[in-house]
Amino acid sequence: MELPPLYIRVHPQDNVAIVVNNGGLAEGARFADGLELRERVPQGHKVALTDFAEGDPVIRYNVVIGYALKALPRGSWINEHVIRMPSPPELDNLPIATAVPPPMPPLDGYTFEGYRNADGSVGTRNILAITTTVQCVSGVVEHAVARIKRELLPRYPYVDDVVGLEHTYGCGVAIDAPDANVPIRTVRNISLNPNFGGEVMLVSLGCEKLQPTRLMPAGTIPIRSVDDAGAEDALNGEVVCLQDDEHVGFQSMIDSIMTTAESHLERLNRRRRQTCPASDLVVGVQCGGSDAFSGLTANPAVGFATDLLVRAGGTVLFSEVTEVRDGVDQLTRRAANADVAHEIIREMQWYDDYLKRGGADRSANTTPGNKKGGLSNIVEKAMGSIIKSGNSPISGVVAPGDKVRQKGLIYAATPASDFICGTLQVAAGINLHVFTTGRGTPYSLAEVPVIKVATRSDLARRWFDLMDIDAGRIATGEATIEDIGWQLFRSMLEIASGKQQTCAEKLGLHNQLVLFNPAPVT
Repeated sequence: MELPPLYIRVHPQDNVAIVVNNGGLAEGARFADGLELRERVPQGHKVALTDFAEGDPVIRYNVVIGYALKALPRGSWINEHVIRMPSPPELDNLPIATAVPPPMPPLDGYTFEGYRNADGSVGTRNILAITTTVQCVSGVVEHAVARIKRELLPRYPYVDDVVGLEHTYGCGVAIDAPDANVPIRTVRNISLNPNFGGEVMLVSLGCEKLQPTRLMPAGTIPIRSVDDAGAEDALNGEVVCLQDDEHVGFQSMIDSIMTTAESHLERLNRRRRQTCPASDLVVGVQCGGSDAFSGLTANPAVGFATDLLVRAGGTVLFSEVTEVRDGVDQLTRRAANADVAHEIIREMQWYDDYLKRGGADRSANTTPGNKKGGLSNIVEKAMGSIIKSGNSPISGVVAPGDKVRQKGLIYAATPASDFICGTLQVAAGINLHVFTTGRGTPYSLAEVPVIKVATRSDLARRWFDLMDIDAGRIATGEATIEDIGWQLFRSMLEIASGKQQTCAEKLGLHNQLVLFNPAPVT
């Protein structure tokens, strides 16, 4: 469908708008309100709705996203080269729980078919995960997983997959440094993700600093042995140590891993799906390869679906510190109480200090692809990212690598890197993931289903077998935010039930998890 020149203005106070048309618009293009372009403006980029003098604020989302570096007449192309980024908001004197949204009406009657675990959590998939204590064993585990999938998995039709939880940690690090707890608890909590059914299996080298009993201390996992003697017994029969004297040759190691895996597969194969309320869903939301449409189409639709899930009693995690840092005042005022607001501030301060130690700041976030897609700086990107969180009160905060322990809308403090963010959300306990993209990325995870939402119809058309939902129809008026939000919510239930696969699941496409390790390396 050939559209007339079309732009979208988010807020009545905005003095810039986003060009909608595929391929952008040429100099001289005239909009219905008489605005005429003074130069070519690419799709997703901003056009000046008024004349700017040098130093005038550039406003989008009713937020100052920059200041004009020179005089810019109405109809000009507004991009990163012609605006100066504002200073970051201070973390002192922020509004604290001053605008807590009122509770929305409950949404009852929605269910999905999931795997109920002994601890009360629910899996959306039934997966055997093999955890590694150290990077040294990754190659062996990769080899073993390939054989398990080929030789054993076909015998266990009720087990969906086998995954190796490989990482580049465990030794050669300052294991007792203050921040070493972040990667350690991340690996631990990933292993306990609801989609793994409580079946903890570890492969260890033997000499590493991160010993199995340190990774899984007493009380972490159910004890199968008759003696209630703590971590040693809890791990009895669950650990394959490659340096043990019993292993003679590589094949001996593989045989041991496969034998141990088979006992876990037998238990997992006895599990069956049962009807669970939507309140048992724990959904992580994230964006990557973002563009200016992210905050216009996909992310607002995700925010609508987020509100639906919270109304249904479920849990939603939104993240990405540097992508919400410039809107921290929006978060602290929405916090359910002062304690939650101060936890948000604490996580922001920790990350500010972390970036400072590395000689970086928030401006390092925005990528060349983000800018090509119309996002001039991190302030503009942040405003579009926050919209994924919807309009519910923020009821809790999860530190990096920690596990979510409450319902509602949760801020999970993670870096903005797609794979580190996804890894930390898996550790937090998500059983489903929603990922929006405008530029396009094949990002996916083996541990949880990932629903991919395209911000632009052109991307959904070109990447037809990678995108699950086309939110670009919002920009052209073919659908509303509510339409796509409901579509996403229903897709969550279908995919969580195993009745529908994501595009990535059909292709067997996924990326490795990536740990966040702020501790020093020795």
